[in-house]
Amino acid sequence: MTTVASRTGNLPAAFTSFVGRQPEVAEIGGLLRTARLATLTGPGGVGKTRLALEVAAGSANVFPDGVWLVNLAPVQEPAALAGVAAAILGVPELGALSVVEQLARYMAQRRALIVLDNCEHLASACAELAKSLLSAAPELHILATSRHALGLTGEHIFAVAPLSPAEAAGLLQDRAGAVRPGFRISDTNQAQVSRLCADLDGLPLAIELAASRLRTLTVGQVVDRLADRFALLTSGDATAWPHQHTLRKMIDWSYELCTTAERLLWNRLSIFAGGFDLDAVESVCAGDGIAEHEVLDLLDRLVAQSVVLTTEGGGLPRFRLLETIRQYGREKLAASGEEERLLLRHRDFFLTLAQRVDQGWFGPGQAQALNQLRAEHTNLLAALDCDADPQIKLVLAAALGFHWCAGGFLSEGRRQFDRALAAAPECTLARGRALLGACWVALTQGDLAAADRWLDEAEALAEQLGDPELRAQVSGFRGLSAHYRGQPKEGMAPYEDARAALMALGNEREATSWHLSLACVQAYTGDPRAAETGRQVIAAFEASGERWGHAQVLTALGHNAWERGDREAAKALARSALENMRGFNDCAMIARMLELLAWATASDGTHEWAARLLGAADALWKETGSSIHAFGPRIAEHHARCEKAAADVLGLAAYLQALAEGSCHDSPSQAIEYALASAHEPVSSATAPGPLTSREREVAALVAKGLSNRQIASTLRLSPRTADRHVQNILGKLGFGCRAQIASWWSANPVPTEL
Repeated sequence: MTTVASRTGNLPAAFTSFVGRQPEVAEIGGLLRTARLATLTGPGGVGKTRLALEVAAGSANVFPDGVWLVNLAPVQEPAALAGVAAAILGVPELGALSVVEQLARYMAQRRALIVLDNCEHLASACAELAKSLLSAAPELHILATSRHALGLTGEHIFAVAPLSPAEAAGLLQDRAGAVRPGFRISDTNQAQVSRLCADLDGLPLAIELAASRLRTLTVGQVVDRLADRFALLTSGDATAWPHQHTLRKMIDWSYELCTTAERLLWNRLSIFAGGFDLDAVESVCAGDGIAEHEVLDLLDRLVAQSVVLTTEGGGLPRFRLLETIRQYGREKLAASGEEERLLLRHRDFFLTLAQRVDQGWFGPGQAQALNQLRAEHTNLLAALDCDADPQIKLVLAAALGFHWCAGGFLSEGRRQFDRALAAAPECTLARGRALLGACWVALTQGDLAAADRWLDEAEALAEQLGDPELRAQVSGFRGLSAHYRGQPKEGMAPYEDARAALMALGNEREATSWHLSLACVQAYTGDPRAAETGRQVIAAFEASGERWGHAQVLTALGHNAWERGDREAAKALARSALENMRGFNDCAMIARMLELLAWATASDGTHEWAARLLGAADALWKETGSSIHAFGPRIAEHHARCEKAAADVLGLAAYLQALAEGSCHDSPSQAIEYALASAHEPVSSATAPGPLTSREREVAALVAKGLSNRQIASTLRLSPRTADRHVQNILGKLGFGCRAQIASWWSANPVPTEL
């Protein structure tokens, strides 16, 4: 930028384009018309200054006496602040009055806007100056930028967030195009650009520094070098202030403004991956220089300084560090010699959390517990990466069994068990329990060979260790294996033996799991005891508030009703099971319930709705990395018959279209809502010219507007993968080779949509 001095201001004229943030510009501009003091807060490099200048330039006509930029970055002494401001505003010498009084008198009758930029290191002095000026000059407005608020009554705070993915990509293309003519974001580099912008937290400064590297590197090469981002992201604008020359200097600037205790907490917070809550901070970070009662105040101060960002998680506040801030703190933590101790405390905290959820599973709050584990997923993976004790890694992997299987992380669970078992081959009880956890994951995935291999080893281990509880658990898993192999009757005796042995050992929680399995297998096999066992289990679950196992029993009873020809009971039980699964992310189990509802619906002759339900189930099977075949050949046969009946009645093209419509609902919550929306049954075909479904027409309209697949996903609240699939379906149905042809076709064939 170059400074343009005039009688009505000194705003610098921009010589690079301002990318994105138009809603923010409009909102802050509107705010300044009424608010007399507004402060833009946010972490270093987020673009507070550039946003403030854009707002100020757009507000020039509102302030006839000028819009003035007072850059405080070079000012080190608080006492010098007023003098610097007076010089910039051209305040004449007014005798013996103090500089602040001279400023106040000069501005008293003027309608002007002052932009106080980079206030963080002079926050108290800026607050005092702003209070004096605003009190004396009723038509004066001040727009400040700072890492934290000035703390004045009447101050309006606007937290500047990182750029959205689309804005970040736009900024990268704009700046990279300046240093490397011809640079464009295309289908070949779009994924790498998205990853680069995400890894840089959407920070404009980091993106601009990365863009300067595209003079000599490809986007992929820049991504590969981000492990050492502080060495990579240098140079940039030679005219910028020193603390903006490199990413490290920008973070140094923030770090130096913190107290010793704040820096210590910043360093320790870097041990968390993906976010954290207050309980975790108090447990992991307190001690050795930070008393537990000080944690909240220190955390609040780091939030106020925009070092720590706040988010929401399950109705409770959560916190996170931008990855750049976290890596900086992790370097400091490693240099301090505290890293190993913090890693152990971090691992132990999340081990305790996992064990608490595991032990208290058959009771109220299951969905909330899974949501908490989901929120901590990256921290749990980080804890599993701690190599201090391989046996504890086995314990943690096993304690997360419900997270892997009921929480929708089967593939990750399988990977973690493979790693943990390979790292700890010793014959221990921890290994035996981990083998059973791995067996459960493999069975749910349909990998019966791996499940049997692990189960055989667990059985041998139980005998070698002489542990009766492990022996009982092996018996229960033998029953589960038989069930998944399509031999459910052979599973009854092992289930009964496991339950009886565990009850005798006083382990009611594990006994409950096999009582649940027994109720289900009796229902699936048509055993006359099924109704009574099911009633017992359901009554116990209703009394305790348990919902996950309750839903499984309802599904099994629904399957029994369907095989007996009672279609209405089967549908009612399937819907009741789905109701119980609200809030859960168990893709495999919800897909089973959708399958049952589809079979019963097809038996009623409503084949299009059945096909849509099969499509929703299929999307969940793909999401979880499993299939209907994992639950035995009999279940797979029922699926095949339903599929064939629907295709025969509807015709292959209409069947595939209905299947595709259902597959759009590819998250557990969406699938449940879709299945329980009784207004959809029966469903009539969407009427529209051309071969596209209603959802595909919505996608085509957004393609015609120029939205990327990721933007389409955000607009329609779809997963990115689903948006990609819709675009590919449109291209295939219309016989096109590129998105531009979709836009042209839509322009010639517009059809009203809900959008």
